[in-house]
Order: sequence, then structure tokens, then C-alpha cells
Amino acid sequence: MAESMSGLARTHRCTEVSSQMTGEEVTVMGWVQKRRNLGSLIFIDLRDRSGLLQLVFDEESLSSEDYEKANGLRSEYVIAAVGTVQKRSAAVNENLKTGDIEIKVHTLRVLSESDTPPFPIDADQTVKDELRLKYRYLDLRRPNLQRNLRIRDHVTRIIRNFLSDEGFIEIETPILGKSTPEGARDYLVPSRVHPGSFYGLPQSPQLYKQLLMCSGFDRYYQIAKCFRDEDLRADRQPEFTQADMELSFVDVDDVIDINERLMQKVFKEVLDVDIPLPMQRLTYQEAMDRFGSDKPDTRFGMELVNVSDTVSGCDFMVFKGALEHGGSVRGINAKGLGDLGRKKIDGFVSYAKDFGAKGLAYIQLKTDGTVKSSFAKFMKEDEMEALIKAMDGQPGDLLLFAADQDKVVFDVLGNLRIHIAKQYDMIDESLFNFLWVTDFPLLEWSEEQNRYTAMHHPFTMPFEEDLEFIDTDPGKVRAKAYDIVLNGTELGGGSIRIHQNDIQEKMFEVLGFTKEDAYERFGFLLDAFKFGVPPHAGLAYGLDRLVMWLTGEDSIRDVIAFPKVKDASCLMTQAPGTVDEIQLDELGIEISKSGEES
Repeated sequence: MAESMSGLARTHRCTEVSSQMTGEEVTVMGWVQKRRNLGSLIFIDLRDRSGLLQLVFDEESLSSEDYEKANGLRSEYVIAAVGTVQKRSAAVNENLKTGDIEIKVHTLRVLSESDTPPFPIDADQTVKDELRLKYRYLDLRRPNLQRNLRIRDHVTRIIRNFLSDEGFIEIETPILGKSTPEGARDYLVPSRVHPGSFYGLPQSPQLYKQLLMCSGFDRYYQIAKCFRDEDLRADRQPEFTQADMELSFVDVDDVIDINERLMQKVFKEVLDVDIPLPMQRLTYQEAMDRFGSDKPDTRFGMELVNVSDTVSGCDFMVFKGALEHGGSVRGINAKGLGDLGRKKIDGFVSYAKDFGAKGLAYIQLKTDGTVKSSFAKFMKEDEMEALIKAMDGQPGDLLLFAADQDKVVFDVLGNLRIHIAKQYDMIDESLFNFLWVTDFPLLEWSEEQNRYTAMHHPFTMPFEEDLEFIDTDPGKVRAKAYDIVLNGTELGGGSIRIHQNDIQEKMFEVLGFTKEDAYERFGFLLDAFKFGVPPHAGLAYGLDRLVMWLTGEDSIRDVIAFPKVKDASCLMTQAPGTVDEIQLDELGIEISKSGEES
């Protein structure tokens, strides 16, 4: 039966007790991690959020009632214990912060009993994700997840303090707003008092933070909850958190400077890692040409090489056809893999096909000097020699080639180089390679919508010198946009915003919006721009992704207290769920049954 803690007050968390307190009386509270009965002595490992502390119950110095209670303790019972700090009577545990001491208990209270948990509360135990998420409140007791959430708290405090010192003001923006679908799908919330109307949950505070710049706040930030109704991945959730900021009277270098110093501070304080400044910068085109990705991992080589000119006169139809249709031929040099067997190379070909490749051409430069190629019979000897030279091929290298439209080639080789590097342990995991990718295209063509769409969003400022192409060749216009990338992961992104009405109207026109459409969706922002708007810019970090990197986890689920699973449901609460008919009636909503005849 559970007892009251009336009259007791915790004096210390578990790892706050130290050998300097030997002889002192303390009161500690927490969960039973493990019980060991050695006859006249019972040892309990007590756990709280700080760590473990050993309690010892001596039959000779305890009341029979308290000794029996101690003997009845089981894992996850919640207890309060009062006792004296003493040096450990047994061997010191070097792996514990409190491994040289124990508490000799004279008073014990069982505050709450526990059923046997569905899995051990131990960081080293492997538990299926479904079980962990169903019992997330138990999973969160595990030391590694407690550590992750403490680090998350630390990171948000560093960000808040840093930005406050830089003159930013924290301002909360609405969760219930207007749906402005231009990108991912919005989550919609029906309005009871406005039947047939819906709020949209924010995909970001974008419009509000621009309005705050119109309001003269100059520098804003927010740790903002955001929502996107899209498919999940390891680094994506339907609800997520942004570290969001906006600044007035700045250009690209100003935003980059603040954020480089912010990241430097975060990584120094959390990991004691020194991030050198300034960070590397790559234009979007350079990043694609060299790495096949706009979020390149630069911890290893294997960069893409454009060999289109080298093979332009050959008779190999795969290369020839790609070039005739405006594509390119590019390759990567997987150094040291020239002696791989055919089965391994076929695995690379299969992997490449997952990203749109029709195939993958290769040249093996074996360590014994022999050359084996999938297309040698279509090439003259001097053409093959020139191609190997262009790829800096040496004995022991494996040269892999993709030929297609640039988008496909970049996608194939960009992903393949990561795949090979991970498979053959080519990445130095100790490195934190930050870089900026800048000068993105303003627009990208959507085959699905048969129109240009904004690569970032409709409020991104184009390069002034590129505006002459906006009508004749929109794909050529570059944006004043920038992403901050860490080891192949985009941590955050932003842009200089459009603050001139004529440019904003032209942007909407290119995106296929009529003036009426633009005002229907964004009229409140466009109206605000009529009353004096400063040049402004911003950036937002995916806080979950940032913390994932700082904790060394592979998924943002492990840095979020209560995450969703792949279908955006919560295994613990069973959300989303059905609601009472009366609630639907109040909202004027009728549910259409799938497959039911009308």
C-alpha cells in the first residue's frame, strides 16, 4: 500500500550526494532500479533524473517493518529513504558518479507500487519502437532519453540567451491562423462559430514574423511549434519545433554572421567542440556539381566529376543519348574499391535505380593493373584512357558513371556517394562540417502542377541582377536564400525577403497567382507592405534536427518527448481518434464513409 510523504522533504537528488557528505543525513526519493538481497543486507539502486545511488538496508539497524518493506521492493516502485551517507562497504563502482558511497537507510516509505513494466528501464536494453512508443512515459525514464531532453532544454536556453543578448525580442505568434497552402499540406481546424470556415495550423510563423518587422520590432525570435501534414521520415514529424528569427535592415552576411556565432556557442557549450569561423560557403550550383546535393556531406571526398566533354565523341549510346537530350555524364571515384566482386557492384547499380537511374556504368581499375569495364567495347582505347585520366583513376579505384538529365544524375550520384561512404566506413564521425549553401534558384518547375513553384516560399528576394530573366527564363533567376548544413543535414534555412510591392506582385504573377488570388491568400501581408516596410530577412532552424545531431541520435523521435509514428498517429494516446456526434454537429461536419453508396 502506498504511503504518504507527509513530514518528509527531499534534500538531494541522487547524484547530488557525494563522499564529501560522509556522516550527513539525507532524504532521497526516486524509483527502484534494482534490488539485491544478501541475507541480512538488502541493496537498492535508486534512480531519479540525475542518475543512480545505492541504498543499503541493514536488518540489525532497521525496524522489522522497514526491513520487510525493503525486502518487498520491486523495480519501478517509488520510494523515499532517509539515511546516513557512508563510504561503500563493498567495491567501488567506477562507472557511477556515486560509485564510492551509499546511504545507510533508517527510514523507508513506499510512495507508490508498480506493476512489472513491459520492458526494463535500462539504456542498454533493445526494445521495439512500437512498444517504446506505446509506453512512452516508461521509455522516458530511461537514462539516454532523459539525457536527450536535458540537452534539448540546454540548447533552447543557449539560443534564447544568445539572441536576447543580440537584441532579439521573443514574441509568440498564433497557432490558429489562416490556411495559406503553398508547399506542404496544412492541418485544418474547423471553426464552430464560423460554420464552413477553417483555421490552418502554422507550417511556420513566416507571415507573422514579417508583419512584426513591419511593426518595427527590428529583431524577433521564437521557439515555435509548427505543423505539416506530410509523410514522415526519420527526421520529420507532423508537429515539430523551429528556432525562428527575423531581422530588419540586414543583408545575407549579417544573418550568416549572427547564426555562425550562435552555432559556435551551442556546440561549444553542449559538446565542448570548437567550430571554426567563418564557415565554408558553397553556391547551390557548386554544391550540386561537386556533391550532387544541396545539403552536401563534406566529411569525405568522392566528389562528382563532369566528364561530358571527355565522352562527347564516343559511340556508347548511354552517354551519347544523354548528351543529345541536354543531359550530362558524371562520375564518382570510389577509391580503394577497384577489386570488389560483381555482386557488390550490382548492388550499387540496384541502389542507383532507386533514384531514377536506368543503369550505372563502371570501370574497375584492379590493383593487379587489369581494367574491367561494363562499356569498354563501345569505347576506343584512347577514349577510355582519357576518361580514366579525367576521373583521376589509379590502380585499386572503382569509377562509377551516371548519364541522364542533370536532376537524375545529381540525385543518383549524390545518394550513391553517401551510400558507399557509409557502407565502407569512409566518414570520420568525429567531424562537424558546417557550411552554407547560398544562391538557390528562386523557382523550380513542378510537373505535377505544370507551373513554376517557389523553391523556398513566395516572399524570397531574387537577385536584382537576375530580374531581367523573370519573364523569359524564370528558372535562371537566383534567390537570396541560404541554408545552413551540417554533415549532410539541413539544420536551417532562410532568405532575404521581398519588401518592394512591384517585385512581390511579379513573383506572384510568375507563380501563376492572379492579383485576386494573391490578395485572397496573403492580402493582410500585402496591405501591411503599403505602410512602410523595412528590408528584412530571417532564418529558422529545425530544433529537433539540431538536437538530434548534438545527442548523436539517428531519429528525431529520440529527442522529442511524445513523438508520432509514420502514419502521424500516437501509439500511447491512440490519437487521432473519433469524436462524439454532438461535437461534429456543432461544427456542421458530416463524415463521409469510405466505400459507402451515396
